[in-house]
Amino acid sequence: MGKVTGKLTVYFDSPFWVGVFERMEKGKISAAKITFGVEPREKEIYSFVLSHYDELEFSPAVESVIKEKSKNPKRVQREVKRLLGDRGVGTKSQQALKLQHEQMKVERKALSRREKEAEKQRRFQLKQQKKKEKHRGR
Repeated sequence: MGKVTGKLTVYFDSPFWVGVFERMEKGKISAAKITFGVEPREKEIYSFVLSHYDELEFSPAVESVIKEKSKNPKRVQREVKRLLGDRGVGTKSQQALKLQHEQMKVERKALSRREKEAEKQRRFQLKQQKKKEKHRGR
């Protein structure tokens, strides 16, 4: 199921207030026009949409170009700076050294983890052995 978006624009077209409903579906736009007469309140517009939206006669769908919203230039600049910052600092050789340093750090952590596990196992075995020696004579 595709994305359907709707938009209502209310404006004064002398001597009446007019509402234009726009419906965008699958890159095509269709519209319906309704005349309100006196200036409608928000509450009246809301109740009209709820009760009479399905009765609106929309125009045939017309191919529409979807216009992307322009981004804030400062935000774009920050995004570019962040993307360039991910690359790292320095020359290729410095980046290679940094990569080597990271790999060594991972290896050190793995070795340290294995040694801690071995020490823990050794202590457990020692404790088990002491338990057996205590209960040997009884």
